Amino acid sequence: MKKHFILTLVILLVGSQVFSQGYTFKVLANRGENKIKTGSETKPLKTGASLKSDDELIVSSNAYLGLVHSSGKTMELKEAGNHKVSELAQRVSQGGSSVASKYADFVLSKMSAEGKKNRLSATGAVHRGPEDPISVFLPSISEIYGDRALIQWDSSQVANAYKVTIRNMFDDTLMEIKTNENGIEVDMTDEKLAKENVLLIEVSDGNDPTRKTESKAIRRLSEDKTTQVKDQLDALMEGVEEVTALNKFILAGFFEENNLLADALTAYQEAINMAPEVDTFKEAYEEFLYRNAMLKSN
Repeated sequence: MKKHFILTLVILLVGSQVFSQGYTFKVLANRGENKIKTGSETKPLKTGASLKSDDELIVSSNAYLGLVHSSGKTMELKEAGNHKVSELAQRVSQGGSSVASKYADFVLSKMSAEGKKNRLSATGAVHRGPEDPISVFLPSISEIYGDRALIQWDSSQVANAYKVTIRNMFDDTLMEIKTNENGIEVDMTDEKLAKENVLLIEVSDGNDPTRKTESKAIRRLSEDKTTQVKDQLDALMEGVEEVTALNKFILAGFFEENNLLADALTAYQEAINMAPEVDTFKEAYEEFLYRNAMLKSN
């Protein structure tokens, strides 16, 4: 009898601890002078904060909040005023998957102070010299799952005229693109590219072709890997009814953890393009570039 009592007590204590550590929402993105009220205490809201059902949000004018529910559903909140977390939870449609929460936690962990410290210790302080006038935001070799690649480069030492050359493994030129922007979109389904398993990307100064980057290779996933990623992606996006900047942000975390950096780059840039006023997405994108040695610390 005593053993049963002790076992029951342990279960209750463990259950109480788990419950006390639970949350209703986590804050993934935060713009504006937003606050959280817990009981009688009001304090500034921070990215990464956990919100419980009895908390209240005080949202400022022209604000943006990106929230992920414990069910895995996401919510973008832009309405100024006071919002009870319990009422926001009721607005989140049922269903979804905790997979989204997993990748939300992944993104948050990389944006944390500890994540930045690890990035700095890994990359060190490196200055780009004049011999490297254009820096393409791609690893030397990257695999890609999607049909689109948004490719950008840092061009602080070059006038705004560029030529992007896309070749195959036999060094045959498949496509040349001239642009005044510091980025292009590559359609992997284009008939000139669709049959190639590997594409070599080179960016050069439009006024001086000798000033150019080393080629960056983008390799399509094998059929088996494509199926595997698709299954995971379907689980992640289950129940997602609309495309939002926040969903793209979580998608970037999914692709990074699966080492699909070209896809992660595209997802980050799509999130920024959809919500250019939200600094959280820009800061996370920059940290992503540093973390994966595509942008070097000064």
